[in-house]
Amino acid sequence: MGRQDRGELQMKPIVTGWLGVLALCGAVAMPGLLHAQVAQAAAPAPAASAAPAYTPIPFAPANAAAPRTASAPNAWGGPRTGTEPTLSDRVVDYRIDAALDAAKHAVSGKEQLTWRNRSDREVRSIYVHLYLNAFQNEGSTFFTEREVLTAHSGSRGEAKLEKGQWGWIDLKQVSQNGSALKWSFVHPDGGPKTDQTVARIDLAQPVPAGGTLTLDIDFLSQLPRVVERTGWWGDFNLVAQWFPKIGVLELPGERGATQVRWNVHEFHFNSEFYADFGRFDVTMTVPSDYTVGAVGEQQGAPVTANGKTTYHYVQGDVHDFAWVAAKGYKVLDGSWQGPGSPKVAVRVLYPPEYAASAQPVLKASTDSLSYFSDTLGPYPYRTLTAVVPPYNASEAGGMEYPTFFTAEGYKEVTPGTLSQYAIDFVTIHEFGHGYFYGLLASNEFEEPMLDEGLNEYWDQRMLRARDQGIDLTTPGLRRLGLAPSISGFAMERLTAGLKHPYDPLGENAWDRYSSSSYGTVYARTATAMHDLEERLGKDVTERAFREYYRRWHFRHPSAADLRATLIDVSGDARTVNEVFDQYVYGTARIDDRIASIDSEEVLPPAGSMIVNGKHTDGDSKALDEQVDKQRKDWAKAHPNAKPGTGPFPWHSTVSVVRDGAPVPQTLRVTFADGSHQELRWNDDRRWARFDFTGPAKVVSAELDPRQKIYLDADKLNDSRTTEPDGSASRRWSADFAALVQAFFSLLVSL
Repeated sequence: MGRQDRGELQMKPIVTGWLGVLALCGAVAMPGLLHAQVAQAAAPAPAASAAPAYTPIPFAPANAAAPRTASAPNAWGGPRTGTEPTLSDRVVDYRIDAALDAAKHAVSGKEQLTWRNRSDREVRSIYVHLYLNAFQNEGSTFFTEREVLTAHSGSRGEAKLEKGQWGWIDLKQVSQNGSALKWSFVHPDGGPKTDQTVARIDLAQPVPAGGTLTLDIDFLSQLPRVVERTGWWGDFNLVAQWFPKIGVLELPGERGATQVRWNVHEFHFNSEFYADFGRFDVTMTVPSDYTVGAVGEQQGAPVTANGKTTYHYVQGDVHDFAWVAAKGYKVLDGSWQGPGSPKVAVRVLYPPEYAASAQPVLKASTDSLSYFSDTLGPYPYRTLTAVVPPYNASEAGGMEYPTFFTAEGYKEVTPGTLSQYAIDFVTIHEFGHGYFYGLLASNEFEEPMLDEGLNEYWDQRMLRARDQGIDLTTPGLRRLGLAPSISGFAMERLTAGLKHPYDPLGENAWDRYSSSSYGTVYARTATAMHDLEERLGKDVTERAFREYYRRWHFRHPSAADLRATLIDVSGDARTVNEVFDQYVYGTARIDDRIASIDSEEVLPPAGSMIVNGKHTDGDSKALDEQVDKQRKDWAKAHPNAKPGTGPFPWHSTVSVVRDGAPVPQTLRVTFADGSHQELRWNDDRRWARFDFTGPAKVVSAELDPRQKIYLDADKLNDSRTTEPDGSASRRWSADFAALVQAFFSLLVSL
């Protein structure tokens, strides 16, 4: 999802934070252990000759983040070769019959969940996500974290819900082979006891190692008014995070796991999702005057009876399912096909007020299919659906699901303007999630950088390949003959929070200083990958990412797996490890600067000298007269000489200072005669001095003259001149003014 700092109305949750609730409830710091203790206490005492007591499977740690150890080669069944009967190793199968009550924005569902136990031990309880319960009251983990994380910074998802606008999911009945099962709410991350986004279902019959479980589940999902990612507005219903969804049972050697564990985090304010690959077979019954779009392929023609229409969609080798039902929507169809991909039916669903956005969204979608297929790997599905939310439901925009995403809408889209860039960027970004979130199936709870960050980087690569920057021109500037613009990577750098990074890029989604700090996952990862690309080379980096996709699509890589792939392909472990240690696992900052430039003429030394074995008398006055004469004679012979040159050589010293992490730098010095010299500063010194002796003095010095190091927190101190030069400040002032004007123009358009 493209998280932007745009808030609506803040609300004050009843609970001031989950830490306070934990303190009041006396919760322990290891929820998996707490669950084990409760389960063991409830079990009858074993007989003396009984088998060893059953040990419940623990949760992934509540503070889980990017692993440092690469996954085992056979993790998730090993790399997919393309010769298997299915694209992914399907662990789950969902068959869901759903009916939308349009007046109430509620979905009643019957779900048959089939799940395969990949582990070497029996499973007596499973865990399911009930994501919509994040929106049922202010006691959820989502709302309690929202209070803390948005206290000092804006964010998406700050809308205030009123009476009749809350959302939830109720489990009506769960059965296994006809036996009714019991469930209870658990808190794997130690969240508030009032959170109900994760439920434990105790089974009537355990699932043996390698065995299969089938559950029949009746549920009711009440959609909230759009707060973030899902919900309704008017006659628009984005039905997402709407069904009971089983957690992931990870095995040793997978994403840092050292034992079998349940990865099933609560629904946090900033986090998104993580699930096993499988197959979805879903029917949706809606009022006949509603338009429907969904993940996957429609099966046959819709069936209409009694004012209701039933649609049937199926998609294999995905890990989520979402759909939209909206009244008054229009449809724009297109198609695409590329090498190694099936023919793809591309569809845009849009409201009449945003008709101008339909064609640009379609074009950006097909362009994205080409770019991502060419640079990472062929798109493997037969459909792609983009949905433009209506006015007043923008928080439903910028969201991604396999083969299905929501874009943004504009009443006018003028080619070459900020509106064109905005609609292109959001469309490309949400499509790109289909690779980094969808096909690579990163854990967005624990490693948001692998999806949001890497996707942002690859989006900007695509925009760079299109030579598409951000046009900051406004009508007023155009009348003045000014047409300022900025590249996408330069804009990422400006919003990356480089001066004071609070959290490592590899931190999980919820242990963040603020929502703004979480937001830098996008721009700071894109900037870090940009700089890594500059050091490894564009072609090498692209080959490495293509190999990363080849190894890990339809699996679940970690940051450590990305690092290992980059090293394997580039052969440059030092550079890759340096970037990962400093930025993925650390909070390093870069700020190299030119501290000073000092120059002086190298004159004949004053004082006594030995000439022909005898000391001279050291006549300083005579020496001064000699120097003056040489200068006058030289000036006559060189009437157009530039200041800083002359009959005597010059000695110049350039001092550089490093206020952050080391990075290989190029120092470019310019001399008074117009000549230049470049040298490398590639060591761990906190400061260094570089000396130059020649016919002209140094008049300016600049670090990173080709502007390759975007992670440098302050580029304005990268250069220095010996004489005042106002051109730089005038240029930055003009660019800043243009940016401000463009920003306010964008606000008006929104």
